[in-house]
Amino acid sequence: MNDLSKKKRKKVSYARYGYWFVAPFVIGYILFSLYPLFNTFYYSTFEYVTRNRRTVVEFSGLTNYLNILGITEGEKANFLIYLGNTIRIWIFNFIPQILLSLLVAAWLTDNRFRLKRTGTYKVLVYMPNIITAASISILFCSLLSKYGPIMSQLRDLGWISDGTDIMLSKWGTGISISMILFWMWYGNTTLLLISGMIGINPSLYEAADLDGATGRQKFFHVTLPLLKPVMLYVLITSVIGGLQLYDIPALFNTGQGQALMGGPDDTSTTVTMYIMRLHNTDLGRASAVSVLLFIITLAVSLVFFFAMSDKSEERRLEAKRRRREKRYQERLLQEKGGEC
Repeated sequence: MNDLSKKKRKKVSYARYGYWFVAPFVIGYILFSLYPLFNTFYYSTFEYVTRNRRTVVEFSGLTNYLNILGITEGEKANFLIYLGNTIRIWIFNFIPQILLSLLVAAWLTDNRFRLKRTGTYKVLVYMPNIITAASISILFCSLLSKYGPIMSQLRDLGWISDGTDIMLSKWGTGISISMILFWMWYGNTTLLLISGMIGINPSLYEAADLDGATGRQKFFHVTLPLLKPVMLYVLITSVIGGLQLYDIPALFNTGQGQALMGGPDDTSTTVTMYIMRLHNTDLGRASAVSVLLFIITLAVSLVFFFAMSDKSEERRLEAKRRRREKRYQERLLQEKGGEC
């Protein structure tokens, strides 16, 4: 017994070393993410009022939330307005982005085309994502300004009138920002989808070929179902990034030679831009907006996660099987009734 106990004591347990490796991340997360998050909840319940050049802190409860939602009399629902702007910009960016990314990824991974130098194509597709947001904003601001190269060329061709200025158009500005984001991020999405398609077992496509499946049938019935985990990751990360959008719309010039953030008429102001506006004037409201944005981001991410999970797919297939069985039973009853 003594020898066995000595051997047990001599054994080295390497399991605890894993905690040392993850400790820096956990400590950094607690200090720089979790603690500020709880502090934001705390600050959102206070009102910061400036009196005689001094800032007075007063407990206000849920007043800040009621104010930004427009529930309080005399207050405007700015949060809902800017949230609508953010969602609109994200939708016009994400839909063409995911469609083009699926098309390019399928094209680059399809063995029938036998493309050469696919690595070069991947580098070219991903290139816009390397450029900083500030550079992209200034570049497209110059290209799309009233007397920029693109607008001047369109004016020379007679496609637009002399007074057309996309920077002063509400829909023109929003769609321009969405297209900039689409051009900037579709390469990243394409590479993620390519990695997912490469991981699909080729024998599944061979079996589909033997069954006489067309390219379209293989894409919709083999590729897309097996690509669901990657699609879920792309969707959730895109939603999180879209709801926290700041750099492109904030730096995109919507005025005549001056940067009017969020113009024209605040139609391109996002929620995070609203937070930055309130940060220096009303910390309590800014914190309340941050909390609501966090809750909405978490809720939307969870909805997408559970909607695209394997369990939801199993429930859908089970419900489909039950409906099929029910129709079969009804058909049998009808046939028996006809025989009688």
